Amino acid sequence: MPVSVFRLLPGVALVGVAVFLPGCSPLSKVLKQAQTGQELTVQPTVLESNGENVLFEVTAKVPASHLRKGAAYNLGLTYRYNNGLREDTVGRLTFISGEYVYDEQNKDQLVIRKQFSFPYSPQKSPGELLALPDARETKPGGKRVKGNEIRLARGIVTTSRLVVRQDTAITLLPETADNNISGTRVLPFFFDAGKAEIRNFLGTNVAALEDFIEANQHTERVMIVAGHSPDSLDRHDPRLADKRVKALMNYYKKRVDTDSYLNKVSQIDFETEAYHRRWDLFLSKVQQSALKPGQQDSVLLLINDTPGTYAQKEESLHRLSFYDYLDQYIYPVMRFGTVAVRYSAPKRYDSEIYLLSKKIVEKQTEADALTPEELRYSASLTPLLAEKQRIYETAVATTGLWQAYHNLAVVLLLRSEKEVNPKVQRAYLRRAAVNFTLAAHRNPTAELFYRVGSAYHRAGDKLEALQNYDYAIKLGGPRAVLSKIFADKAALEIEVGQLDDALRSLSFSSKTYQNIMNRALIYVLKGNYQGAADIYALAIALRPQDPLVYYCLAIVAARQQNEPAMAMHLRRAVQLDRTYANRAVEDLEFRDFAKGKQFMEVLR
Repeated sequence: MPVSVFRLLPGVALVGVAVFLPGCSPLSKVLKQAQTGQELTVQPTVLESNGENVLFEVTAKVPASHLRKGAAYNLGLTYRYNNGLREDTVGRLTFISGEYVYDEQNKDQLVIRKQFSFPYSPQKSPGELLALPDARETKPGGKRVKGNEIRLARGIVTTSRLVVRQDTAITLLPETADNNISGTRVLPFFFDAGKAEIRNFLGTNVAALEDFIEANQHTERVMIVAGHSPDSLDRHDPRLADKRVKALMNYYKKRVDTDSYLNKVSQIDFETEAYHRRWDLFLSKVQQSALKPGQQDSVLLLINDTPGTYAQKEESLHRLSFYDYLDQYIYPVMRFGTVAVRYSAPKRYDSEIYLLSKKIVEKQTEADALTPEELRYSASLTPLLAEKQRIYETAVATTGLWQAYHNLAVVLLLRSEKEVNPKVQRAYLRRAAVNFTLAAHRNPTAELFYRVGSAYHRAGDKLEALQNYDYAIKLGGPRAVLSKIFADKAALEIEVGQLDDALRSLSFSSKTYQNIMNRALIYVLKGNYQGAADIYALAIALRPQDPLVYYCLAIVAARQQNEPAMAMHLRRAVQLDRTYANRAVEDLEFRDFAKGKQFMEVLR
């Protein structure tokens, strides 16, 4: 991509660049001599958003003759936007010893080359990058002489923001007033590689187990199982699975002794089993993963039909081209332990559920006037989101069940959609993400952790979203769910500028409209314009009336300097949606054609 160059030649006055101040003060001379023959270059010539930031490099060359002891020439960089009403300081280039080098081709010139960045936000496009020159005394509180500002570059090209993400509709779990809360509670735990210590963070259910024991449901039987992954750290200790079983059982018994008044360890039937070298468990996880059928078959063939010891087969897995998926998403969940508790509770019959729930919410009666199911069911009896929220908040506080956290999160999402204030909307989304997290830790499934990631994604908390998408994939689940998770993970990776990671995520997802559009966008950002055009053609086949596809094709043509194709695609986009006309006027992708006849005709 070409760079923009601003040069000052002797005897040539360039308005807005060189400043010849009256008088002959030393600082005025430094400023004048520095700007005589000065060259400023910016790469790229038009600033672009890269993930959450705008990255660029500035190179400044000035004559060495301007150097004076006790004085320095500076170029302050600032970004002006919002019709000139706002201005952000970006950085500074200062020609003092240690900051510059001598130009290899011209020893009479000093050179500073430096990279800068500033956070991207929609209101910063369009804008302009400016240099504010000055000469100052280096002593503290020294004098300063300013020059005129220099425009270095325009900004910001926002093509990287054209990520497609189609939100999956999230609905409330159906509620029923079933009074029978007897059943079996299953709580999975996960261990670090080679260890049997219970960890109290992401991927565990320590809090959920403690809450269950403290709830004092009559416990009849506890089944504890644990296993290990095939990797060398886990298989190194042949008793590791037994140690994990023992750690979970000891922890459970200790909590019953200290936190339960209804149950006694001596009255609970404990059943344990340690899984050693269980390829069937590993293969089950592989078949529930996002690996392609051919890749799954390769693993099945290697494990079932290839001779060798347990360790030799695991070492053979390392030679698979997709081993990193096994190591990142399958092995961690093989280091598991599961606690299944069979419990029972007395039945009670429905009685004025809604009125009782109102009294519980308003603290006019005790929460145990209704069962947890009845309390949650009462939320379905009102159409008011605010009232639903209060009921679910009460259910969360009094029961701590995952269903209550889940439906509270859904209500908060629904409330966010009705908000026009971005700050309030984001607050609702973050609260929704927190409650989805609490639900997911009590019922860890790929779908629930996907909802955690999705809520954080909507709120703009990208790191949290990526971590939860990643954990959801590790849990494994139905192919349709994993495909959607990888699709949204790829969209987020494009948003943060991780294009290669996004391509990898897309390889594990299906060929949906979202994925086709995002793959094409990656090709555009990587400069493969013909490849992008070919992929956009697939999107047109799926949605021939989608204006965004034609707008993206117009951008591809503009980058190829193909004005007729640019005009053709842009005309089609505007025909389908007139808002794309205003969008094109402000889009710097079309800067080379903005005053051309074809561009103007398209926007009529």
